[in-house]
Amino acid sequence: MALNVEIKAKCKNPENVLNKLKSLGADYKGCDHQMDTYFKVNQGRLKLREGNIERNLIQYHRANQAGPKSSFFKLFPVPVNTDLKDMLENSLGILTVVDKQRHIFYIKNVKFHVDEVKDLGHFVEIEAGDLLAPLTEDELNEQCAHYMKELNIDKTDLIEHSYSDLIMNKTTNG
Repeated sequence: MALNVEIKAKCKNPENVLNKLKSLGADYKGCDHQMDTYFKVNQGRLKLREGNIERNLIQYHRANQAGPKSSFFKLFPVPVNTDLKDMLENSLGILTVVDKQRHIFYIKNVKFHVDEVKDLGHFVEIEAGDLLAPLTEDELNEQCAHYMKELNIDKTDLIEHSYSDLIMNKTTNG
């Protein structure tokens, strides 16, 4: 499994974050309309991401905590026009669906998302990963902390839960 250290935070001014990433020379991959379908599983999380830029089946384990957190994951690329979603829905059942517009940037091994999530609002994510280079968890934490400062992400804006948890909580609590 690959390792990410990541943060998710509320984003009060997405334009400022987008402009800052551009000024840092981040490689902009585009804005992707993504539908993440989460399936009912016994351990960790399993989601099917359907977008024009990213299309993957993603299995991962991550603790719910507000600060930088480690995430262990596996990606399986999914072709367009596959029956995979129906197969997973029929065998596992759907937990929830997250609908978002996602701006995707990279600086070396660090991936940035500036998201507008339907029914939740705006967020920014930083994912420092070890896929492109053999980095330690401490080094990934340092990268994440560095970019939190660069993007002026306040610790009070950090959130501990995934979008799926936030959507399900909103649905449950009205």
